[in-house]
Amino acid sequence: MAEPARVLAFGAAPAAPRPAETASVLPMPARGRAVMPRLVRWASLVGAQLGPPVVTVFLLLVVWQLAASSPTSALPSPLRIVDESWDIIADPFRTGKGIDQGLFWHVLASLTRVAYGYSLAAIAGIAVGVLLGQSTLAMRGLDPIFQVLRTVPPLAWLPLSLAAFRDGQPSAIFVIFITSVWPILINTSVGIRNIPQDYRNIARVLRLSPIEFFARIMVPATVPHMFTGLRIGIGLSWLAIVAAEMLIGGVGIGFFIWDAWNSSRISDIIVALTYVGVVGFVLDRLVALLGHALTRGTA
Repeated sequence: MAEPARVLAFGAAPAAPRPAETASVLPMPARGRAVMPRLVRWASLVGAQLGPPVVTVFLLLVVWQLAASSPTSALPSPLRIVDESWDIIADPFRTGKGIDQGLFWHVLASLTRVAYGYSLAAIAGIAVGVLLGQSTLAMRGLDPIFQVLRTVPPLAWLPLSLAAFRDGQPSAIFVIFITSVWPILINTSVGIRNIPQDYRNIARVLRLSPIEFFARIMVPATVPHMFTGLRIGIGLSWLAIVAAEMLIGGVGIGFFIWDAWNSSRISDIIVALTYVGVVGFVLDRLVALLGHALTRGTA
């Protein structure tokens, strides 16, 4: 009789494992498994975007260091620039008066002038561009004049503006305005003239009022061209203010560069030029991102 009992014992269901054993074989949660591929994808995307420029900049610095290490070199090497200009690199927020302050305050003063001049150029350029795009008569009368004025170099306007305003601040703002208004004006007018005729026919069929035509057809069709002009204009504004500040004096990154040249501080000039390039790049990216968001990727 012992044998059947043993058979029953072997055929019985196995005993449930203890809690410790169960915990050791639990699989990773689904959420944890899903996060890892996202992190890997994100890291690969960041590496693909930042890797090439970082490597390129590093190689350029190495070549620059090797080329400028000679005692007879006219330009300082990167390590020498860091050594000679460490005070302005390490403390950009240093407060002071006039030229004796950190580079942040010089850049801020230049950006303030750019904000005034560029805002006026955007308003005037869009308004006049709409007029030129809608009116053939206005285009025939004003376009030749604008084509002549836009070819005048920015600094050529500075003596005239100084004679008119008798002050450096409004003169610099005027130079920014007159430099950046043309691409905004031209691109806006071109965008309006490129509105498909079918859109205009639909507006006539639906009997849209001028305000409705402007809001529903003109603005969506013109905004991509408009932001192309705005993006070109912000770059020209930054170029113009640096050049203008070299002549008007006061506080600003342009005048800082000119003062460093007069004092033979070549390392400080290179540091300031790095600031100019980075700020210009950021301004261009900001306008591009704004245009991308407002036009849903069409600008």
